[in-house]
Amino acid sequence: MQLHHIKKPRNQKLSRRVGRGGKRGTYSGRGMKGQRSRAGAKIRPAVRDLIKKIPKLRGAEGRGTSPKKPLAPTIVLVERIQQHFRAGEKVTPRTLFAKGIVEKRLGKIPEVKLLGSGKISKKLLVSECQISSGARKAIEKAGGSIEKP
Repeated sequence: MQLHHIKKPRNQKLSRRVGRGGKRGTYSGRGMKGQRSRAGAKIRPAVRDLIKKIPKLRGAEGRGTSPKKPLAPTIVLVERIQQHFRAGEKVTPRTLFAKGIVEKRLGKIPEVKLLGSGKISKKLLVSECQISSGARKAIEKAGGSIEKP
């Protein structure tokens, strides 16, 4: 065995140590001063802080797992219809909106439920509305009719 037959036990090349002079210059690509120029700098990404500031939606509805609850119908009393409509007119959510009895909700004309056991003397045609039993009796007693939606 001769000296040139002996192999090194492992590669003796050391990993490059950045920021200690050498071919890269004084700062070795790290810039001057500050946290990022130092060894062991651990800086959180700025995007993470932005994400944490955004308000989160809570509960099952916010995540879109359950369907949204339908809006409750707008309640209109029979006495109010008596005041605003003439005999023979058709009562629908659109006509109630046109006469200013019902307001839009979320940009749409809402569903309407007629309530009241009060007296009504005009013959009316009611359609596209939910009707309580007392209101149904009052309308039919006055000679009006109810169309089923």
